[in-house]
Amino acid sequence: MASTSLSAGRRNWTFYALGAIFIAYVVFLYGPMLCIYILSFQGPQGGLAFPMRGVSLHWFRQLLGQGDTGDLMGALSRSVPLALIVMALTVLISLSAGMAFRSRFPGSGLLFYLVIASLVAPGYVLSIGIGLMFQLLGFDTNWYTSALGAQLSWTLPFGLLIMFAIFGRFSRSYEEAARDLGANQFQTMWLIVVPILLPGMIAVALFGFTLSYDEFARTLQTTGPTNTVPIEIWSMTQNVTSPSLYALGTLTTALSFVVIGTALGAIAIIQRRRLGSLTGRG
Repeated sequence: MASTSLSAGRRNWTFYALGAIFIAYVVFLYGPMLCIYILSFQGPQGGLAFPMRGVSLHWFRQLLGQGDTGDLMGALSRSVPLALIVMALTVLISLSAGMAFRSRFPGSGLLFYLVIASLVAPGYVLSIGIGLMFQLLGFDTNWYTSALGAQLSWTLPFGLLIMFAIFGRFSRSYEEAARDLGANQFQTMWLIVVPILLPGMIAVALFGFTLSYDEFARTLQTTGPTNTVPIEIWSMTQNVTSPSLYALGTLTTALSFVVIGTALGAIAIIQRRRLGSLTGRG
C-alpha cells in the first residue's frame, strides 16, 4: 500500500515538473511577443519600452503612409501575391510529384534527394547564387521571377514530404473502383483523388503561404530593387526607432493567424461533412 502511494506521488511530482517546464517554455516563447503587441497600442508619445504612454492606434495609422516608417503597403502588395503564387505552385507541383512517385521510375531516387537537398543549403548562399545566375544571364532580379524560384526551393521540399506521407496512406482501390464504374482519368482525379486528398492539400498550401510570406534569407538577394515584408521589417530596424515596428509585428502576426485559422477551419469543415455523410446526417 505504501509503495503504491509512493509511486503515485512520484508520478504527480513528474507531472507537475513537466507542466512547469512547459509553462516556462510558453512564457519564454510568447512573453516577448505579448510585450510587442501591447506596446504597439501606445499613444503618439510612446517609446520602445514600458511604461506605456497612452493608448491609441496612432502607430498603426503611421504604417499606412510612405514616410519615416517605410513602404509597408508596397511591401504587402508584393509579399501577399508572391505568397499566393508560391502556395498555388507548391500545391500543384507537390500533388503532381506525389502522383508520379507512387511508381518507381529511372532517376526517381536521385531526383528526390536533389529536391530535399535544398532544405540543407544555406538560404543566403542560395539567394546569392540565384542573383548571380540572373546577372550572368542578363535578367533583372524581381519578386515575381528570381524571388519566386528561390522561395519554391524552400517550400517544395516541405510540400513534397507532406504529400508523400499522404499518398502513403492513400489506397488505389478508390481509383480502380471509379474506373470500373466508367470514370475517365480526369474524372477519377477531380471527383475521387482530389476530394480525398483535400485536407492534405490545404496543409501543403498553408506551409507554402506561411513559409513564403515569412522568408528573408532566400529573398534578400533575389527580390531586386523592391522589398517584401520581411526585408521591409529588416530595413525598418535600421532607421525606425518608434513603436511603428511593434505595430508592424502585430499586423503581420494577425495576418498569419488569419491564414492559419482559415486553413484549419477549412479542414474542420471538410472533416465534419465527411463524418456527416458517413453517419447519414450530411
